[in-house]
Amino acid sequence: MNRRRFISFMISFLLIISFLTAPVMAQEETVHLTILGTTDVHGNIYNWSYEDQKEDNVGFAMIYSVVKAVRQENPNTILLDNGDTTQGTILTDDLYNTELVNELHPIMDVMNFMGYDAMTLGNHEFNFGTDFIDKLVKEADFPILGANIYYKSDGKNFVKPYTVKEIAGIKVGILGFATPNIPRWDGPKVTHLQFEAMHTAAQKYIKELKEKEGVDLIVVSCHAGLEGEYDAGGGDSVRKLIETNPEIDVALIGHDHKSVTDTVGNTIVGGAVNAGKEVVRFDLYLRKNGDGWQVVDKAVQLIDVSQYEPSEEIREYAKKYHDNTLEFIDEVIGYAATDFLPKQEVKDIPEAQIRDTALIDLINNVQLKYSGADISAAALFQNKTDLKAGPITYANLFDIYKYPNTLKVVEVTGKELKDYMEWSARYYNTFKPGDVTISFDPNIRGYLYDMFQGVEYKIDISKPVGERIVDLKFKGEPVKPDDKFKLALNDYRLSVLVGTGVFPEKTEIYDSAPKSLRSMIADYIREKGTIEPEVDNNWEIIGVEYHPLRDYIISEYNKGTLKLPDPEDGRTYNTKSLNAYELIEKGAIPEEVLKQYGIVTEQPVEKPVEKPAETPIEQPVEQPVQKPVEQPKDTVYVVKPGDVLWKIARKFNTTWQRLAEYNKLKNPHLIFPGQKILIPAK
Repeated sequence: MNRRRFISFMISFLLIISFLTAPVMAQEETVHLTILGTTDVHGNIYNWSYEDQKEDNVGFAMIYSVVKAVRQENPNTILLDNGDTTQGTILTDDLYNTELVNELHPIMDVMNFMGYDAMTLGNHEFNFGTDFIDKLVKEADFPILGANIYYKSDGKNFVKPYTVKEIAGIKVGILGFATPNIPRWDGPKVTHLQFEAMHTAAQKYIKELKEKEGVDLIVVSCHAGLEGEYDAGGGDSVRKLIETNPEIDVALIGHDHKSVTDTVGNTIVGGAVNAGKEVVRFDLYLRKNGDGWQVVDKAVQLIDVSQYEPSEEIREYAKKYHDNTLEFIDEVIGYAATDFLPKQEVKDIPEAQIRDTALIDLINNVQLKYSGADISAAALFQNKTDLKAGPITYANLFDIYKYPNTLKVVEVTGKELKDYMEWSARYYNTFKPGDVTISFDPNIRGYLYDMFQGVEYKIDISKPVGERIVDLKFKGEPVKPDDKFKLALNDYRLSVLVGTGVFPEKTEIYDSAPKSLRSMIADYIREKGTIEPEVDNNWEIIGVEYHPLRDYIISEYNKGTLKLPDPEDGRTYNTKSLNAYELIEKGAIPEEVLKQYGIVTEQPVEKPVEKPAETPIEQPVEQPVQKPVEQPKDTVYVVKPGDVLWKIARKFNTTWQRLAEYNKLKNPHLIFPGQKILIPAK
């Protein structure tokens, strides 16, 4: 027995022991029910990364090993999926969702084999249109759910709102909910659908499940996060859903790619990270209560699939789909003459988001070429994206352009263009004195930051959000508010801009659908054969004035000596700048380094108290009256824009620490233009 199988055996053994030691109840009166939940599997079947061409602890091959072990332990097991399942890999996005869309979908085929009991629609199921979802519904041997999605024309459900599963005599009502924010992202594809607040839809169907179906247990599968995203009224929040409907016993959640085991009121809540790396396990004990059943104990936990061996059954069953994908991505479609990204100066900070690079220019140039637009906008979807010199395959394209977006062109005014650019530039944290790196707003995902081609501009990150785009020019001329341009951008971004009010409703001049942007990039590379990196440096970040310790701090950070806290959500990165003043204050910079850079923390020198020598008493002698000696006066310095305390100190041959103490500055790193600083007299 190898290590993984031993660990798998021990986990199952310990779980059995824990249940055997639960409160003893009469065997004939109690039932142990287990619910397993997967979420955000994102097209992963094999335990394999097509982009990295290596094995990984992901996908249904890993999940099925968990499922089989739990089913063997407890036959009373229900298996649910929580959506974002049919999108996310080359296998799905570039083959079976597009090129081979008329064939049986591999995800549905594998889920049928695994014996899923229900699936809830996620937002990414809508990326490929509702005809695609109709096809999935027909192919699935299990119900696909979405209780809060209706046709606008007649108010009928788009898919089933719920299903009832009877197991060991217990009737389990399973409701599915999709995040109601889908029109923000896939607006044009869902114009015929209405998405209702989850808590509102739940009230109607829970009543129906109780009164019409007579269920004993209410389970919700919600492709949404516990706290929600955009809806101030809580329509996209699972917490609001539960608080409004306390009858819910179990809530499987997702969308956020977060590990969650929680309790809200009397409801146990579980969510897993993406790609099938975790399985949510709910265990419930029910006691017979008259004609129904009552929950007497329940718990939620997460199972790490890496503790299991991949299922050879799934690998063999899905081999044809895997082999087709490997053959597809191995095709060389062209060559990169040299690297398309410069060497990363600071680890964890992508160069492509802090300066113009050939990689983003490649995407924008493709968009301009095929659309005929004046201006183009594109994002870096993944912070680890790169394009090295050498052969280019579809795996490289998937890395460059992760999502199956299509290309749109709309007409915008100069004002709308600048509003869009300001919306994008809010991604940067405001630069503050002492910063030695540029950082990103933790509340904004990297894929929401666009860079523009066809215009020249600067981003002044010392200015507040909304006032950062300066020197905006088109063909050398300043952009005026009433100018008109043809703007190329992807379908997702257009939906977001219209949905958030940055743009009004727009009439599309051009739409590449069904052809994806990734396919257009592939066509461009095939046509060129070999692509050379081209960068025109049409934009730059300004408003930064780095501290003299920058080189030292970056060197130490890259070595791992200095660290920054990890982002809380695990999906954002580089959310806090390295700051010289903060590091000095923490004592993270050695004294010898500070002295080397002329930054000395002065310590008062205590002179020994000398005992006065005894002198003979003399008679007082009348002295002439002297005028008092005039003491040197302090200098008043008025802070100018761009000033920082250490610069002012250097100008007057003193230290910033002394100035801070003398002026009683609560925060020496925050001084403002017009502020008066007293320079102590010498």
